[in-house]
Amino acid sequence: MRRLSAHERALWARVAASVKPLPGKRAPEMPVAAIAVPAAPAAPKAKPPSRPAPTSALAKPAVPPPKVAKPHPLGAPLDGTWDRQISRGRLFPDRVIDLHGHTVVDAHATLSSAILANDGTRVILVVTGKGRPDRPARIRAELMHWLERPDLRSQVASLRAAHPRHGGGGAFYIILRRAK
Repeated sequence: MRRLSAHERALWARVAASVKPLPGKRAPEMPVAAIAVPAAPAAPKAKPPSRPAPTSALAKPAVPPPKVAKPHPLGAPLDGTWDRQISRGRLFPDRVIDLHGHTVVDAHATLSSAILANDGTRVILVVTGKGRPDRPARIRAELMHWLERPDLRSQVASLRAAHPRHGGGGAFYIILRRAK
């Protein structure tokens, strides 16, 4: 057996102060410093039947916080048809933009011109690359920031990770809004 540390004694004192003894019983007078905790349990004991925990003024009922729907980062979410097509590998892009080997500035200009072209394209596959631990993918890191800009955000309906056949973690589908 070992003695309780100062932190453990203070914690025990707070717990003991919050507990009321059963009716007809009184709390045992035990000095806090003399309480010892076994170093390792000898054998598992039978679990007593569960009873509801006593409520006290300090204990508050655990109420989960209400779930608040997060707004989709790029406009309203798409219907399930899009996600099913993507997950099954049946979504085929209208245009493919491979940004490997581009500078960040050149990649941004290429992507912006493709999105703003208004040529009837609905799905653009953007291949950014996954990066490596020694050389992170800077274009991939900047992609979300570019799409959040006001000039491009109004054109983009959604951004989704690409299916493995189209590049997986190193590529994205940009789904454009329908032209009005």
